[in-house]
Amino acid sequence: MPLPLPTLLPWIALCLAAALLWPSATRRYALVVLAVGYAWGWAQGALDPIVLLWLALLLAAGWAVRAAGPSWRRATGHALFMALAAGLGLHLLPGFHNAQAIAAARYTADAAPFSMYLNLDKPLLAFWVVLAAAPSMAGADAGATLRAALAACAAAAVACLGVALAVGLVGWAPKWPAQGWLWLANNALLVTLAEEALFRGYVQQQLTARWGHHRGGAVLAIGAAALLFGLAHLAGGVQWVALASLAGVAYGVAYRYGGLAAAVLAHLGLNTLHFACFTYPMRAVAG
Repeated sequence: MPLPLPTLLPWIALCLAAALLWPSATRRYALVVLAVGYAWGWAQGALDPIVLLWLALLLAAGWAVRAAGPSWRRATGHALFMALAAGLGLHLLPGFHNAQAIAAARYTADAAPFSMYLNLDKPLLAFWVVLAAAPSMAGADAGATLRAALAACAAAAVACLGVALAVGLVGWAPKWPAQGWLWLANNALLVTLAEEALFRGYVQQQLTARWGHHRGGAVLAIGAAALLFGLAHLAGGVQWVALASLAGVAYGVAYRYGGLAAAVLAHLGLNTLHFACFTYPMRAVAG
């Protein structure tokens, strides 16, 4: 059953705020729209008062990493953000009541059940990274961004979906269910942006800044960020860790040459191919 509009409004505001992060001219308004969405979520009971603490800590971390001052202050800010990122990304911090939009759906007869929540916690990572860590948002021009995205998406699709097919994790299953457009909007505006902002715009960028002057440092940064991205998928099993790490390498290369936009487009492209053309999320019994 579709979610009622009042339940969707905080998520819609969050999507709009995320879209405002992309153009530099509208970035300043993103937090205003986010605040409106969160206020509505509070009024609807989707957020508890303790969320104010997490928001305050995010602001403190952002101030610490950007303010001029001793290096220990910046290090403290980064450590605080990493702790908050783990809590928000893994949905461990209390106070967020994320609405379930898809409940244990089976899109093909052999598929494992799939559920999706309209998260109000994890997307905060994208706002912090874009506004506080100032990642590269795009390539040298639109063409460079698009080329990096397409190349990375193609490489990830051949490698990851090819391996998944070969080991029987997924099968060929073209489809577009009625919930597909909601899934696509959530992936395009929130899921891939939050994940790529964290692992490429923050982790990879920070490691590149520290290791980039060493021979092979940039490559190591891509690999380390990809491995962390893979480990974030540990709940799906070792096979998903391996596949996500492989995809993370492609997204990391996309980020290096096309910025955050290229990484997000590559990630969204692979996710959409998986959703629309193959068993999703995977076979109930692989093999």
